[in-house]
Order: sequence, then C-alpha cells, then structure tokens
Amino acid sequence: MTRRRLLVAVAAGSALAACERMAVGSGFLESLGRWNARVDRFLFGPARLAGELPPAATTPGNAFPSYFISDDMPFPPAGWTLKVGGLVARPTTFSLDQLQQMTRIDMRVRHHCVEGWSAVASWHGVRLREIAEAVGADPHAGYVEFRSFDSGYWSSWDRESALHKQTLLAYGMDGENLMPDHGAPVRVYSAVKLGYKMVKYLTEVNFLAEPSGGYWEDQGYEWFGGV
Repeated sequence: MTRRRLLVAVAAGSALAACERMAVGSGFLESLGRWNARVDRFLFGPARLAGELPPAATTPGNAFPSYFISDDMPFPPAGWTLKVGGLVARPTTFSLDQLQQMTRIDMRVRHHCVEGWSAVASWHGVRLREIAEAVGADPHAGYVEFRSFDSGYWSSWDRESALHKQTLLAYGMDGENLMPDHGAPVRVYSAVKLGYKMVKYLTEVNFLAEPSGGYWEDQGYEWFGGV
C-alpha cells in the first residue's frame, strides 16, 4: 500500500467513526461537509507547491477552454475596481493600475478542470497574500470569499489556500493582458485548486469568519476543490 492510499484509508476510517457520533438529522450533512473539508486539507495541504512547467508545455490560447455563467461573455464595466473588505482593518478599493504596481508574480502551471481536462498557461498578477497584508486582514478570518460580475458567480476558500504562495489575483495570461474570455480584467488563479474555484471577472474579495459556499458548491460540488 502506498503512503497516499494509507492516508486515504486512515482518513476514511476516521470519517466513519466520526459519523457514528453525529446526530442523524438536518445537521448531519453540514457536519459531514465540515469533516470532508478537514480531510481535504490533510490530503491536499495548501502548503505544498505545484510544479512549474517550461514554455514548450504551454497550451495554445485558442485551445484553452473558457467558461462563464452569463448568457453572453461578461465585459468589465467602465471604471472597474476591486473592493477588498470584510474582516480587515483597512477596507480598500483597488484600481487595475494599483494592482499592477504591486509585486508581479509569473508562473506557468497546469490547470485542472473538474470535467477531467487540463491545460497549461503562464499567469501573472499579484499574490493575494500581499493584498491581505495591505488591508490588514484579521488573523481570525479563516475564509476568503471571491465575488464576480459574471451574473453574481462566487466562491469561498479556506484562508490557507487563498494566501498560498501560488494563489494570484491574475491580470495577465501568456504574457498578455487578460482577455474577456478568461476573466478580464482580474481573476483568481491558483495552482492548488480546481478550475471552478477560480473566480473570473473578479469584483470583490471579502475576509470572513465562516465559509459562504459558492455558485457550484451550493449545487453539490466539493467545497475545498483542491488538486
């Protein structure tokens, strides 16, 4: 048995034991969901790094699928800004220019979709951890919510994944400014999450004490969404 399979078996056994102690009723699924999130954090620890790839691995832009929930492709409103608030000392509204003046990070990694396909692209932007420091995010805010102008699409993450070294507020892809089909002007991009967790067309970031679900998560998709 491999180490990973052993960990999965141990986690599954612990989950069953925990389930026996849970009261059957309306709170059962919520309790099970919280337990699953803890198991996910154990198996897909947000401290690990995804391997970066060489330029030759890049998927051609027109072969990298894009997705949005609006009837038509969303375009950024005039005077777009990003609001960062919630449990922070200094709620702040950032312009695209202000984000671009912060430390730029570039990474070329593999993107994983829950539907089973993957693709490789280079992304550039600012680490969310730098934004968190700028606004004075409360250390007790254990979750981060991302909201979009794509018909209200949203997702919430655990703080550790959101502030991961490879989680960006990305404003560029493959050396160019982000295009509308991939979430312009700014989207969340992380090497440690599945695609549906990475909110495009970003308009708000909120630091929270509790998770707020998500567009797909509230329809049954796994909340943690790690890779």
